[in-house]
Amino acid sequence: MFFETLCNFLAASIVQGTPLLFGATGEILTEKSGNLNLGIPGIMYVGGISSIIGCYFYEHAVADPNPFLCVLIAVLCSILGSLFMALIYCFLTINMQANQNVTGLALTTFGVGLGNFFGASLPRFLGGTVGSIALNATGNAFRAKLPFASSLGIFGETFLSFGFLTYLAVVIALIASLIINRTRVGLNLRSVGESPATADAAGINVKLYKYMSTCIGAVIAGFGGMYFVMDYLGGTWTNNGFGDRGWLAVAIVIFALWKPKSAILSSYLFGGLYICCVYIPGLSSSDKELIKMAPYLVTVLVLIVSSLRKRRENQPPAHLGLHYFREDR
Repeated sequence: MFFETLCNFLAASIVQGTPLLFGATGEILTEKSGNLNLGIPGIMYVGGISSIIGCYFYEHAVADPNPFLCVLIAVLCSILGSLFMALIYCFLTINMQANQNVTGLALTTFGVGLGNFFGASLPRFLGGTVGSIALNATGNAFRAKLPFASSLGIFGETFLSFGFLTYLAVVIALIASLIINRTRVGLNLRSVGESPATADAAGINVKLYKYMSTCIGAVIAGFGGMYFVMDYLGGTWTNNGFGDRGWLAVAIVIFALWKPKSAILSSYLFGGLYICCVYIPGLSSSDKELIKMAPYLVTVLVLIVSSLRKRRENQPPAHLGLHYFREDR
């Protein structure tokens, strides 16, 4: 009984941690360039609602939706929505030199509002009723499991019974780690985040790297929103259904010490902490809310310890959140 409960908890932790991993990986890439994008929660909302919008019109336009097209449309729409948000952030903070913290928070407010607006209004466009979004064909396509998972017993049920986005999140994090640490592009990116003036003097296009890392990071974070609505919720939309998952993804960036590989286990740990109150019997509602604070408390402790140790590899990029004025070089 205990072993079965433990396996169920591990599987649930992976499910809860996958959108966090997408968001954390995207933000790590962004912050490596020196951009602090606190708009990640809003970008995840927009990535989710964009995929909903595209597939909603597709499913209502054809009698028998093609699963491959459902996935393709959702992915493309999520990319476009996330890029739209990223370009707003880049234009304001890189071109217009707006405050990164304020811009990111405004982007989160805008993204949540945009998602809730279209989530409540979308059915009306085709004569439906409010709150009736249910994309069964798309949800089933995203939730399709590996065909051999059931034949592997408890191992298959615990680790191989997820949709493809769960494994894509891990692959993206590993690729991001490889690029950041093992390629010239990654070296240039880290140089831009540590000292953009030095990188500029060395011939590196600082603005291009900031734009590219922020846009790619936003697309990855948007996949977290798409995963939540398409896989976790099965193709449905609920206003404010994301909760504080976007902020947890930002917290994981600090907890993982700006390392994509560390973000993998960190996301699953945070996912487990987020739902562990469900597996502890006899807790009151106030006790459950206190337990949900655990990820944030752990992040604060990690931040304190890493600051006291002052190891450079465990610190954020030196130019994080700061503007670069080429004229001051």
